[in-house]
Amino acid sequence: MVNAMHELTEPDTARTPGHNLHLQVPAPVAGSAAAPKPAPAPESGTAMSAHDVSLSFGDKTVLSGVDLEFPAGTITALVGPTGCGKTTFLRSLNRMNDRVPGFRRTGTFTLFGDDLYAPSADPLVVRRRVGMLFQRPNPFPLSIHENVVAGVKAHRLAPRNKLRDITETRLREVGLWDAVADRLGSSPFRLSGGQQQLLCLARALAVEPDVLLLDEPTSSLDPVSTEAVEHLLRTLSPGITIVIVTHNLAQARRLSDRTAFFFEGRLAEAGETEQVFEQPASEATRQYVTGRFG
Repeated sequence: MVNAMHELTEPDTARTPGHNLHLQVPAPVAGSAAAPKPAPAPESGTAMSAHDVSLSFGDKTVLSGVDLEFPAGTITALVGPTGCGKTTFLRSLNRMNDRVPGFRRTGTFTLFGDDLYAPSADPLVVRRRVGMLFQRPNPFPLSIHENVVAGVKAHRLAPRNKLRDITETRLREVGLWDAVADRLGSSPFRLSGGQQQLLCLARALAVEPDVLLLDEPTSSLDPVSTEAVEHLLRTLSPGITIVIVTHNLAQARRLSDRTAFFFEGRLAEAGETEQVFEQPASEATRQYVTGRFG
């Protein structure tokens, strides 16, 4: 929770109201060493992409040679057995691994064509544009209202007299308003686990991200809360590009437009969800999606 709060300590002063910030990539300096081979230009409508990405912690390589695109406005499920690297990959999409000791990355991540790891790319701005919802609810030790608008205030996205309206709008969006409308000043820790997760989702949506990352967001929720979250994610798309890590293959199949299967440190297969489940290109994918292992 301390790390999560730290992400909200600096304002996004470069954001132009009403317009998404484009990360600035510095021009090459004459006479400097040759730069790595640039990533290919993203296809039209691509929100995020990974080009020849490898991720390591110390001497241990977690993923190698990943090439993957996330079309704008779609839901992509990242699946694979435990330890295959899918969560490490997800956290790299908004630079959450930056502070992990020994973390190393090669290759390129882009957001609408901008290099997320360029020297000029502010990680705080990246994390505003690419929001994240974690496996377990992580409300801040603030009131319900202050939780929802924490990022909005930190990035100075709205005047103070609009914060109450933002809280109501986002809590209605996630279906939590009726349950908390009369106790916005109360502690979020009095809410159920499912309600806390919805509160965290409202907080993530309040800063109007371009992309929303979810790391097994329903794994600790009951079936009713899980259904509510899945319905909301479907409602949010295609307005937001969504990437979700899940061990629940049934969830991946019913929720996602596209599925990427990670296996043994590599991206084994990626494509339309129906194709990956019904006509997988690799034997490893077939065995995984049919429950032979994982």
